[in-house]
Amino acid sequence: MNNDIAIRLSGISKSWGQHQVIKALDLEFERGQLVALLGPSGCGKSTLLRLLAGLEIPDSGRVEIDGKDVTSAAPSARGLSMVFQSYALFPHLNIAENICFGMQVRGVHAAERRQRLQDALELTNLQGLEQRKPAQLSGGQRQRVALARAIVAGHSICLMDEPLSNLDAKLRHSVRHEIRGLQQRLGMTVVYVTHDQTEAMGMADKIVLMNGGSIVQSGAPAELYETPATAFAASFIGSPPMMLMAAEKLPPAMCAGVPAGAGKYLLGVRPEHFHIVAPSTTELFGSVTGVEFQGAESYIYLDLPGGDAIIVRSPEKSSLKLGDRVGLNWSAADAHIFAAHDGQRLPATTLTPRPADPERRQALPATA
Repeated sequence: MNNDIAIRLSGISKSWGQHQVIKALDLEFERGQLVALLGPSGCGKSTLLRLLAGLEIPDSGRVEIDGKDVTSAAPSARGLSMVFQSYALFPHLNIAENICFGMQVRGVHAAERRQRLQDALELTNLQGLEQRKPAQLSGGQRQRVALARAIVAGHSICLMDEPLSNLDAKLRHSVRHEIRGLQQRLGMTVVYVTHDQTEAMGMADKIVLMNGGSIVQSGAPAELYETPATAFAASFIGSPPMMLMAAEKLPPAMCAGVPAGAGKYLLGVRPEHFHIVAPSTTELFGSVTGVEFQGAESYIYLDLPGGDAIIVRSPEKSSLKLGDRVGLNWSAADAHIFAAHDGQRLPATTLTPRPADPERRQALPATA
């Protein structure tokens, strides 16, 4: 047995009627990592979390926690704690009572309950709020109460089901930082379900990207960003995501080396890797349909002649205006090639690098 593996799933499948939600899935979660289950609504990530928790039983396959087969075990026998999207706090109990409720049910001695409570309050910065009711707390504070309750359970594995969805953007950022800090200080193994790729990229040691009940790609956030395995992964990871263009609509010089039948391929470029250049220096042009100033950068929206719409991320404030015609270029080293029929990534040798030409990046009257 590999002691570094906290959870192992082998051949897990789950269907609702005729609809297969999880498809013969194999997955391992390393001890002490925060692993994000990421994907669009309906991809199976929440069902997978419920299978881990014991709230659902798989149709086939095996669930192991700490080397023990728990496929059919009750949730209480799995040594897990959970943090829910809805906080799941008792409104009639105060904060201390909410945090200690599970320990009291399990018969933990009063002195130990008090010590665990004080430790959890300190870790979650809730000191002084013990006598308040949940309705008297902000959303961020209530989520910290839910975290404190998971901490006092004393389990080394915690499952989190979109715990930040009910918070506003500013609170999400701060609580995200708090969760990550707690997880690292306590050395917990956390399985974190989210549809927000920004959360996953910013928090996780490992991302498991799902779609249609299957794993599209798993690995470190940088791996998914820099080397997406499919066109779906490329278009889901990143904000804005990778821009995908039909190769047959591009000038041949822009995709030199793509094999005959270029209509079978998609060419992908990250928004920050596009270069807006003088129209005389490139064969590809675009029409500006919008400019968004984001403070530290600008997003420039372009329509290309073939019908593709793309976003260019510029590190400067742009003075481009609606309807301006600009040239577009990129380095072949920053291009990604995918098969159009199944979206699978193709080897880099599919695209012959074009020589870098610094002169092609000459400044337009595009930046202020």
